[in-house]
Amino acid sequence: MPHSRSRVCPTLVACLVSLACSTALAQDRPNILWISVEDISANLGCYGDDYAVTPNLDRLAKQGIRYTRCFGHAGVCAVNRTGLITSMYPTTIGTMHMRCNGVPPHYVKCFPEYLRAAGYWCTNRSKTDYNFAPPFTAWDRQGNNHGDWAGRAEGQPFFSVINLTLTHESRIRQADRSFQNATKRLIPEQRHDPANAPVPPYYPDTPIVRKDIARYHDNITAMDYIVGDILAKLEQDGLADDTIVWFWSDHGWGMPRGKRWIYDSGMHVPMIVRFPKKWAHLAPGGKAVAGSTHEELVAFIDYGATVLSLAGIKPPAYMQGRPFMGRFQADPREYVFAARDRMDETYDIIRAVRDKRYKYIRNYEPWRSRGQHINYMDKMPTMIEMRRLHAEGKLKGPQLQYFEPTKPLEELYDTKNDPHEINNLAESAEHKGTLDRLRAAHEDWRTRTRDLGLIPEPILWERMRPGGVFAVTQSPTIRSVVAPLPDKTQVHLSSATPGASIGYRVNGGDWKLYSGPVLVDKGATLETKASRLGYRDSKAVKQKLE
Repeated sequence: MPHSRSRVCPTLVACLVSLACSTALAQDRPNILWISVEDISANLGCYGDDYAVTPNLDRLAKQGIRYTRCFGHAGVCAVNRTGLITSMYPTTIGTMHMRCNGVPPHYVKCFPEYLRAAGYWCTNRSKTDYNFAPPFTAWDRQGNNHGDWAGRAEGQPFFSVINLTLTHESRIRQADRSFQNATKRLIPEQRHDPANAPVPPYYPDTPIVRKDIARYHDNITAMDYIVGDILAKLEQDGLADDTIVWFWSDHGWGMPRGKRWIYDSGMHVPMIVRFPKKWAHLAPGGKAVAGSTHEELVAFIDYGATVLSLAGIKPPAYMQGRPFMGRFQADPREYVFAARDRMDETYDIIRAVRDKRYKYIRNYEPWRSRGQHINYMDKMPTMIEMRRLHAEGKLKGPQLQYFEPTKPLEELYDTKNDPHEINNLAESAEHKGTLDRLRAAHEDWRTRTRDLGLIPEPILWERMRPGGVFAVTQSPTIRSVVAPLPDKTQVHLSSATPGASIGYRVNGGDWKLYSGPVLVDKGATLETKASRLGYRDSKAVKQKLE
């Protein structure tokens, strides 16, 4: 006998309506492709670098918007990526120390979960490095062995991240044979002559330093080829007219005084965004002019919130990022902020605030030299050369700054007239007003965001992980309700762990993110497990639905 209308479960109706609305909305949302690269500054032809050879990225810039003031909140990958994936300052959520494996507050999520809940297909190839283990609920596909946007349902929008590692710091100093293999696509005219390499004033001008800079640029050209391959694949798949392409680097160049530092050489990065005509209204100010530049300040902390905004999703109130594109665009930033804390085995506490022109740096441990030893960094030939020449007393002028036994309490730089940040204006009477303003902005940011940097790391660890023991997410509880459909069961899932995300799969299929009651065939085997940032995943629970 058929079910009467009066017996239809209201929760089931809401579930079906929500699912239908989510599917409909997802089909009318843009695809978003992130192409991220490692360890490069704005050393691209489209940014005015005459030494660069980057035809594919230059072409992308002519088709899109070139951002001139994009900054990370740190000078190193893992600390930047923890803020990128959460849209929260690492100094707020306790993940500011390099590779600390932190435990963010329970309300913090990896932002792709919000996209998945809205119907997006989300993939990452392949680096995570978030300063905590990525939850299995963050991505539909994670790792090297998947087809990026391939595999999604028909009409399903995607958010795909492709991380390119060819420009990583380690690739500059790799063995000659490996370097030649990595850059084998370059024709002779694209090889960079060390004799023409631009040497910053804080480096000694020697053949070893010039070789490293030339190799850095060769790696960028090799990376440019791969970007061209990715864009060609997007075109071949007929997706270019529906996809917002977003290119960026995870921090500044991997050379000494660049990577790991919060001078502009470590935190200023290239960013190019191309909007297809269909989605041009989502660009800043609702207008995407091909070949244009965007001069407003943009921060990595804004990236996650901005992707949600592009997808038509209002960023959660807890997020500290400010969307600079999409439906929920915020007003332009006045400042960007950055921090340096433990870097590998080396401790320091440094904070920075920057407006469009001036950079203020506060050294909380001024008694520490910039030239502390970091084993990984010290393998770079340029770093070896700098230390050798310093020991021999052959460095001069700005080259000596890195090895000063102490640092000033405050630093102030005019990045317009002093782009290399070597002339400290903190004691300049002429710039006292600027110093006072940026100092106040820094203090306000520290208080407002509850900066945890002055808490010693062992105490912070004990607060997040008592006794050094990883907490384990509680396994989900499965509650099933007989649905008013002869072959379906309505399933409700929950975990006792605050902030836990729950994944489920049916009959051994793909893991899906649980975002509300789901309908499952009777007789199917349902498997669930839960995850929380910084915790171990729960044990999986299986149940056959009768």
